[in-house]
Amino acid sequence: MEAVILILGLLFVAFMALGVYVSVKVIGAAKRGVDRTITQARRTVEETTLRAKSFGQVGVAGELAQLRLSLRTSMRATQDALQAGVAEDASLSESLGLFQRLSVHGRELDDELKRLEREPDRATVASLLPGLKQRTERITHSAESLRWAARDRARQFADDDLAALNTQIDVEAGALRHWTVEEPSAGAGAGAGGGGGRGGDRARSAQAGEEGPEALTARDPRAQTGYPWQKAVRPETTK
Repeated sequence: MEAVILILGLLFVAFMALGVYVSVKVIGAAKRGVDRTITQARRTVEETTLRAKSFGQVGVAGELAQLRLSLRTSMRATQDALQAGVAEDASLSESLGLFQRLSVHGRELDDELKRLEREPDRATVASLLPGLKQRTERITHSAESLRWAARDRARQFADDDLAALNTQIDVEAGALRHWTVEEPSAGAGAGAGGGGGRGGDRARSAQAGEEGPEALTARDPRAQTGYPWQKAVRPETTK
C-alpha cells in the first residue's frame, strides 16, 4: 500500500512539474508574441512619422528624416530577403552573418540621425549632412549588394531547375510518342510486301497447296527442300 501511495505521489509531482513547464513555455511564447507585435507597431508608427517628416518638412529636419527612412527601408528589405533565402540555401548563412555586422553600423547611424533630429543647432547639423549622406549611401549600397546577390542566386537556381525539368519532360514526351519512331519501318515493311504482290500470292498459293490434301501423283522427295536457300532438284521427267 505504501508503494502505491509513493507511486501516486511521484506521478502527481511529475504532472505538476510538467504543468509548470508547459505554463512557462506558453507564457514565454505569448510574451514574445506581444513584444514582437509591440515592436512592429512601434516600427510602423516611427516609419510613418519619418515619411511625414520627409515630405512635410524642408531643410535639415526633412533631410535627416529622408536619410533615416532610406536606411531603415534598405536594411529591412535585405534582412527579409536573407532570412527567407537561408531556409532554402544554407550557403546564405555567411551572407547573413555579414549583414548582421553591417546592421551594427546601420543601428549606430540611425541612432545618430535620431539624436541630430532633436539637435537645436541646425547650422552644425547642416555641416554634418554631407558626411552622414555618404555613410548612409555606403551602408545602403552594401545592403543592396547582398540583397540582389541573394535574389540573383535564387533566380539562377530556379532557372537551372526549370531547364532540367524541361529536359526530363522532353525525354518523357518522346518516350510516350514511341510509335512515331517505329512508324517508318512499319510502312517500309508494308511497301515491300505490296511490291511483291504477285510473287507473294504465288508463295501463299504454294504454301496452301503444301498444307492442303495430297495430290494423286506422289511428290518427288528430292524436290522437298529443307532450307529456303537450297535449290529444288528437277524431276527426271523433264529431261
